[in-house]
This record gives sequence, structure tokens and C-alpha cells, in this order.
Amino acid sequence: MSNPPIKALSKEFYLADPNLKEAVDLAIALGRPLLLQGEPGCGKTCLAYAVAYALGLPLEESYIKSTSRAQDLLYTYDAVNRLYDAQLGEAGRDSRDIKKYIRLGPLGRAIARAQYGRRSVVLIDEIDKADIDFPNDLLWELDRLEFRVTEAPEIHYAVGSDPALRPIVFVTHNEEKALPTAFLRRCIFHYIHFPDSETRLQQILATQQIKNEKLSHKAIEVILKLRGLDLSKRPGLSELLDWVGYLEAVNTPADKLDKLPQLGALLKQESDRKRAIESLPKI
Repeated sequence: MSNPPIKALSKEFYLADPNLKEAVDLAIALGRPLLLQGEPGCGKTCLAYAVAYALGLPLEESYIKSTSRAQDLLYTYDAVNRLYDAQLGEAGRDSRDIKKYIRLGPLGRAIARAQYGRRSVVLIDEIDKADIDFPNDLLWELDRLEFRVTEAPEIHYAVGSDPALRPIVFVTHNEEKALPTAFLRRCIFHYIHFPDSETRLQQILATQQIKNEKLSHKAIEVILKLRGLDLSKRPGLSELLDWVGYLEAVNTPADKLDKLPQLGALLKQESDRKRAIESLPKI
């Protein structure tokens, strides 16, 4: 079986509030997936990176698409290439060895790694992009944490009974589709809100190596006022970090922020941009 090497993680600068830390601890203690909701760009995905780095664990990532199947998180079988090799008789490649055509998925690798005594963090990102059956199918796999490869029954992996080896699973959800009640019942839930205080935002910017305090203060003032407008999509934490990071890099004076420079980094719809510019004197 061919599988990618473990991804090396760099330090993730993440400032979690006490409620979020409590939700992570509870999910780990109970062995439940942590379902994260919140505005796009609020840090749902980055949390998995931060926890994996903090605990020194490998991270397995699955970015969900409309065609994703729960079984693909366990393994995929490349029947097309096997048939191709069998027909052409490719030198040095025996199509009778089915293991060469099995590729473990992110959850499958985490389960296999647990069988050999090491825990993993698993990120299942944007679950609402999948079809309606995906969450319930995934729930079955997360409950069992065991699988056998149908095409090669001798290949079998299971986490076992040791709770310390269960993967730490993060599931992000952008609220585009409702999730089944059964799935919600098995998860620990946490909603990540946009920080509601200037002090908290200053702390977050500081963790991201933003050193110009005057610029940070003014940028926070502007974004909070923009978020108070009637916008189709309010700028979030990700937009703030991108905006301030760029403005600091090009040495933008703090007093220039009243003119909303590089507004495209904050607002992604023309109607919002016009509304912000019209409100410029008030901001």
C-alpha cells in the first residue's frame, strides 16, 4: 500500500478562549468528535493544526467535497490502474498483488497508526459540502474506528479498547446544510464567535507577530465599525489578519486606515464595498 509521509507541522499561533479550551478537553476526554461552527475565517480549521502541534501528534486532513464518501476516509481501491497494469503487463508491477492498489485515507491512516500505538488528530473540514448521507455514514465509521479492506480481507485495522489511542477528531461546519440529529447527538459542539472586545483582538494580533500596536489598534477600530454596518458578509478574523499583516508589511501609517486602504482584503462583495465607502465619514 502506498501512503503519503506524515506531514511536518509548523507552530500554529492560536489563541483559544477558555470556553473553546474546555470544549477541546471535553471532546478528548469523552472520545467524541468536536463539531465546530462559526463565521468563515474564524479559526475552525486552524484549531486542529494548533492542537496537533501542541500535543506533538500527526495531523490527518480531509477536505470534504460534494463527491466525498465516508469510506474514502478509510481507504480507496484503484481498480482502474490494476486493470490497466493487468492488460499491459507493466514490467516490475504485478497486478495480482492487490495491496499495491489500496491507499489508506486520512481516517484510515489514523486508525492504522493507533493499532501500532500512536494517536492522531483528524480534521474533517467543511462537512456540509458533502451529500445528505455522508454525516450518518461517517458517524458509523467514527463509532467503530475499525475497518477491513473488502478487496483484500486480510488487511484489517482497529483502534482497540485503549481510549488514549482514539483519534482526536475535529469536524468543521459552515452551516450551509443542516446536520442529522443522530450526528449532532454524538458530537461535542462549540460555536466560535468573533472576538467581541478590542483587548481580545489585540491579543490575537500579537500572537500573529503583528508588532505595530498603533496600526493594530486602528485596524481593530475600523473592522469593528465595519462589522456594525448592514453588510452581506461582515469581515471576519481571517480578513483582519490578512489586512493588518499586509498593511504592516508595506509600512502603512495608522492614520491612513480611515480611508480604508486595500479594502478588497476585508470586503468581498461590491455592494458591501459601496456601503462601506458611503459610510466612510462615519467610520
